[in-house]
Amino acid sequence: MPAASNSPLRATSLGHAGILIRCRQATLVCDPWFMPAFLGAWFPFPRNDQLDAETMAMVCAPDYLYVSHLHGDHFDEPFLHERMDKSTRVILPDFPTDELRRRLTRLGFTNFITTRDGVEQELGDGLTIAIHIESSIADGPGGDSALMVSDGTSRLVNQNDCRTHDPRALASHGPVDQHWLQHSGAIWYPMVYAEPAHVRREQAAAKVQGQFVRAEHYVSAINATIVVPSAGPPCFLDEELFDQNMINGDEISIFPDQTRFIARLTNSGRSAVLNVPGTTIAVIDGTPHVAHPANGVDAPFKNKREYLRSYQTDWKPWLVQHKASWPTKVSPFQPRLAAWWEPLLLRAPKLREGVGGLCLIQSGDEGIVVDFPAGTVRHHAGEPFQFRFDIAPELLEKVLGEYAVDWSNSLFLSCRFTAWREGSFNEYLYNFFKSLSVERIDRAEAEAQRRLGAPTEPSEEIQLGEFTVERYCPHRKADLSVFGCIEGDELVCTLHGWRFRTSDGSCVTADDRQLQIRRTT
Repeated sequence: MPAASNSPLRATSLGHAGILIRCRQATLVCDPWFMPAFLGAWFPFPRNDQLDAETMAMVCAPDYLYVSHLHGDHFDEPFLHERMDKSTRVILPDFPTDELRRRLTRLGFTNFITTRDGVEQELGDGLTIAIHIESSIADGPGGDSALMVSDGTSRLVNQNDCRTHDPRALASHGPVDQHWLQHSGAIWYPMVYAEPAHVRREQAAAKVQGQFVRAEHYVSAINATIVVPSAGPPCFLDEELFDQNMINGDEISIFPDQTRFIARLTNSGRSAVLNVPGTTIAVIDGTPHVAHPANGVDAPFKNKREYLRSYQTDWKPWLVQHKASWPTKVSPFQPRLAAWWEPLLLRAPKLREGVGGLCLIQSGDEGIVVDFPAGTVRHHAGEPFQFRFDIAPELLEKVLGEYAVDWSNSLFLSCRFTAWREGSFNEYLYNFFKSLSVERIDRAEAEAQRRLGAPTEPSEEIQLGEFTVERYCPHRKADLSVFGCIEGDELVCTLHGWRFRTSDGSCVTADDRQLQIRRTT
C-alpha cells in the first residue's frame, strides 16, 4: 500500500462523488466511479479517465474504502472487481440490511469495518470517522450515507448525494473544514414524462431551483470553511440522450454544473471550489489551499459543448459495443413478471393500497398491467390505468434476465424510457420498483404500514413566518426549521421539494400527506 502522507489532510477529487483522502495516518477512497453507469447513460463530468498514474495507484490500493450506497455512480462494480486491491479495509455504513456487504464480498473483499449510525469511532492514531445513514426506501432500499473524516487537525464531511434529514448531525463532531456535497439532480423527472415541452421545461426549472435551495440549506447548517460541489452532475454522451446535458441553460434538464451553484454561493458570501478530477484541497490554519491538475480547471465549463463532443468521440466505440450487448426478447414478458412479482405483491398489502391503481408496462407489442389493488400481473385488456411506463423490449429483457431487484438503479436512472401518470406523484409505486426481492419488499411494506397506519403523536411545533407548523415534514420527517420555507400560499419542504397548502395543510405533491399548520394569531 502507498505510504500515508505526512502533510495535513488533503482531499483529491476523483470525479463525481469520488474522493481520495490523504492524511498522516492513512489513505481513504470514497465512491470511486470510472465506468459509465445506468445502461451506459451516465458518464462522469468532468471526465476522469485521464487521471495520472500516481493518483490511480493510490486509488486502487488505499488503506480504506468507503462506498456510500449501491447506486451505479457510487458502487462501480467493474472497477471494484477489476482494479481495487481486495485486501483494502472496507468501512461499512450501518444500514438496516447487509446487502452492500454481500455485494462487496462477491467481488472479493473480505476485510470489513462495521460502524454505528452517527457514532464517531477511531481507526487508529487519532484518525476518526462517523457515518450517518438515511434508511427510507426512497433513499434506495439499501440506504444512503454521508461520511465525516478527521485526522485530529482537519475535518471533512463527504455528504455526496445523501439527503440527510438532520444536517446539523453531520456538524456535531466539530467545526468542518471541507464540505463536499451534491447540488445537481439525480433523477429522471421530468425529462421522461409525457408532457408538452413547455411544461417539462417549467418543471425542470423548478426542480433545479429546489436542488439549489436544498444544497444551500445544507451549506448553511454545516458552515464549513470551504464548500466543494461534487456528486454530479453526470453527463450524457449517447446521442439519444445528449440534449439532457445542460450547456446553455435552456435545455429541459435538471443537471446544472458547478459554475451555477458556485455563483449562487458567492453571491451569498460563501466560498466554494471549482474542481475537476485531480483537484486537491487542504485547509491549513483556516485557509484553503487548492491545487489543480496541470491542464487546468476551466475547459470543461467554458467550452462545454466542444468538451462533451470530444469526450463523446473518445467513448463512442464503447457505447456502440455496450448497446449491442443488450439482449433480444426470448419469451413473453407477462408470465415471467407474474411469477416474479405476484408473490411480492402478496407480501405488501399496505404498499398496494398506497399505489391504489393500475400500472401499464408497454414493451413493444406487449402490454402488461400490474394491478396493485388485486395484487396481480396480467395482460392489458384495454382497461384504464393510472400509471404507464414504455420500455424497450431489449431493456426489459435485460432487467428480467439479471433479476434486477432495484429498477431505479438498473433502468429508471438511465432515462431510457418514457412515463405517464394520472395525477400526483406516487412514492409507493416507485418504492415497489425499488423493492423487487423478499428482503426489500418486506422493508417497503413495513414503511408503508408506518405511513398509512394510525396517526402518530404530533411533533413539536415551530414558527415559520406567520404560521405555526409541526416541526417534522410528514413526508420523510425532515426538520422544517431547517428545510421549511413559505412561498406564497404554500409551505415548501426543500429537502425533497414537497409542497403543502398553508390554508389547510393538504399536500400539493402527493395525495396521502397532511401537514399540521395554522396561521398564528
